[in-house]
Amino acid sequence: MKKITFCLMFIGAMHSINAQKINLGKAAGMVSNGAKALTFTNEDAITLSRESVEWMDKNNKVAGPKDPYTVRLNKLFGKHKSQDGLKLNYKVYLVKDINAFACADGSVRVFSSLMDIMTDDELLAVIGHEIGHVKNQDTKDAMKSAYLKAAALDAASSASNAVATLNESQVGKMANAFLDASHSKKQESEADTYSYDFMKANKYNVVGAYTAFKKLALLSEGGAQQSGFQKMFNSHPDSNKRAEAVKKRAQKGGLWKDPGAVTLPATKLTK
Repeated sequence: MKKITFCLMFIGAMHSINAQKINLGKAAGMVSNGAKALTFTNEDAITLSRESVEWMDKNNKVAGPKDPYTVRLNKLFGKHKSQDGLKLNYKVYLVKDINAFACADGSVRVFSSLMDIMTDDELLAVIGHEIGHVKNQDTKDAMKSAYLKAAALDAASSASNAVATLNESQVGKMANAFLDASHSKKQESEADTYSYDFMKANKYNVVGAYTAFKKLALLSEGGAQQSGFQKMFNSHPDSNKRAEAVKKRAQKGGLWKDPGAVTLPATKLTK
């Protein structure tokens, strides 16, 4: 998932958070036509993902082991470090953007401001969705696109059809481009299904997926202008429709429990 704009009244409630906007470096460069023929494997995606995440970990404030955000995340996902054949590692970025993402190397990064508005069940659904993108290898496509934007700048570098070594500036651009990448509707739908199945298999409350989408819909309806916060919503459109899809599946499976009116919290949920 990507970043999303706060509704205006929620911005005021969140000013007290000691966080910074995620550091992603400068915008990515243009891509040469020849680079599009690059042979790109899942192993390449894993290697480049690891480099991107290492760069982001160094350039953003990461919550320490005793930080309330880390404690909460470990409580929720400590038993999911090995999930569906994937080896996963989790960290929290102390930033004001609302986001979560997972990479091909198994790195899962959750932004503190997302944790401030999502309940435990909602976080399980959101991160389950991101894990689904890794399991389905959607992140491979996103990382290939990010790599091309960051590194394939001339015919010489693209002629070998091999992944080249990146310098630190290029890695920063690649990290930026990766978070800016969007998945297809099919990929998003499949990740939604994975998230629901993940919740159900682990006996979590699947209604959390419904309320998470309803909160994203509420944020998008808050009237805030396009900004760096809104990319999460842009990458997850039709939140109300997706919430209804979850509701219908839960009703069909006998797992639906009416959560009542879904609202945004006035204070942060991570204590």
